[in-house]
Amino acid sequence: MTNIQILGIGCAKCKQLTENAEKAAQELGIEYRIEKVTDIAQIMSYGVMMTPALAVDGKVKLVGKVGTPEEIRALLS
Repeated sequence: MTNIQILGIGCAKCKQLTENAEKAAQELGIEYRIEKVTDIAQIMSYGVMMTPALAVDGKVKLVGKVGTPEEIRALLS
C-alpha cells in the first residue's frame, strides 16, 4: 500500500492537492492511504518550509505547489 502524505495546514491549496493526489492514485489503480499532516513541527521534520507539499511513503516529492493529477501520477508510479 502506498502512503501519501499531504503536508499543510488545511488551506485551499492543500485541499486541492489532496483531491489531485486521490485522483492520480485512483487512475493508477493502486492501493493507497492519504494522510493529512497539519502539525507545523511535524511538517518541518520532513524538511519542508513551504506548503502545500506531497510526500510518498515518507519521501517528499513536491513542495510549494499544487501538482496536477498527471504530475502526481508520475510521482506515484
